[in-house]
Amino acid sequence: MTPIRWGVLGAAKFAREHMAPAIHAAEGAQLAALATSDPAKASGFQAFCPDLRLHSSYASLLADPQIDAVYIPLPNHLHVEWTLRALQSGKHVLTEKPIALRADEIDQIIAARDASGLLAAEAFMIVHHPQWQRAKDWIEAGEIGQLRHVDAVFSYNNETDPTNIRNRPETGGGSLRDIGVYTFGSCRFVTGAEPGEVTARIRRDQGVEVFAQVQSVMAGPMGRFTFASMTSMRLVNRQEVTFQGDKGMIRLASAPFNANVHDVAEVELHKPGQRVITDRFPAANQYKLQVEAFGRTLRDGVAYPCPLEFVKGTQAMIDMAYDAATEVML
Repeated sequence: MTPIRWGVLGAAKFAREHMAPAIHAAEGAQLAALATSDPAKASGFQAFCPDLRLHSSYASLLADPQIDAVYIPLPNHLHVEWTLRALQSGKHVLTEKPIALRADEIDQIIAARDASGLLAAEAFMIVHHPQWQRAKDWIEAGEIGQLRHVDAVFSYNNETDPTNIRNRPETGGGSLRDIGVYTFGSCRFVTGAEPGEVTARIRRDQGVEVFAQVQSVMAGPMGRFTFASMTSMRLVNRQEVTFQGDKGMIRLASAPFNANVHDVAEVELHKPGQRVITDRFPAANQYKLQVEAFGRTLRDGVAYPCPLEFVKGTQAMIDMAYDAATEVML
């Protein structure tokens, strides 16, 4: 097959360690170019892709006729601007989450996508991982009976790094924008449900929300159930999501979000009588799977698993949490 030629806008650490290697390894993809104003930052990318073509500016890469698609790992506040500029330049685009800071900003990206006929997507990689697809299949098959409650936790501690863009309000920092997208989005993906009234308690540090406890009653194909989320950038690393029904429970507790980085990915189905079925996925790379899904949509016209309309729903839930939040001192 003719490979999709990818360019990366910015030499971000996450791009160097995860997404650029995934593009390089993905079937039907070619990592072809990197835009960075600092050539020294390119060396980490060239270590595994020595033929990488370098551009000194983002605009130069977007003007490169040998690039079909771009991946954007820029700070959050730049996502909308450069996603739109990529589409205007005739490039398909995969942008890091959150693709926007408010849900209504995504409307202009959807309009630009539709007008251009190009694919624009948020890099919400977990929907491509088999552990989440297995959880969704179990829910839909009725393995846990009537779903009654979902709780999700995601935390890490970056308190010692004030320069981190996640700790800066001017770059769109905050735990809900950085990791609430996973607690909210994973629940919505597996259940197909949407929130009713949302309540939230948050704590701020230097103007940035660093802790959020969010609750809602969700409604969808699985009926109504309660949802509770806790995210924090000031607590020790923890990741866990449970879907609790009247006849069983699904638990993702080893690495639901950073699969095979935080730990080996596995999903558990708990049944009455202390029976537990555990499926492990030590070889699955969700970033590579995401690139390959993107490519199948471009080549074969199959529906992309995580369209912008879904992304807008998660961002709307984040907006609801911020709008409803009361601040607490902890």
